[in-house]
Amino acid sequence: MMLHTDRTKPIYIQIAEWIETEVLNGNFAQDEKVYSQYKLAEMFTINPATAAKGLNLLADEGILYNKRGLGKFVTKQAKAIITDKRKNQTLKGLIEEIVVEAGQLDVSEEELIDMLQTMYKNRKGDAK
Repeated sequence: MMLHTDRTKPIYIQIAEWIETEVLNGNFAQDEKVYSQYKLAEMFTINPATAAKGLNLLADEGILYNKRGLGKFVTKQAKAIITDKRKNQTLKGLIEEIVVEAGQLDVSEEELIDMLQTMYKNRKGDAK
């Protein structure tokens, strides 16, 4: 993964989102240790404090838990928390932007739904 230092999204949030994606993809399983702040700092060439901020954000959200002296580990409910968060924040935000743009372009509800269904079907076909 490449961090985008020229974007408005803080690096620690990009680190947290990358770990979330790794959890969703099964690369970090329940009760498995995630990378330390120092390993993340080395991997992404960032300050360890920035990496720690991303890890702590995930711990505050209940996605990671701390084992004193051992590091941070994935909670049992991590996937559910991440899925719920992304559905209710990210996905709804994107949908709102699409609906606003569709309104500005005079795209009907039916046309927008058809576009969405076509994209969804095409994406499912790519996954096979």
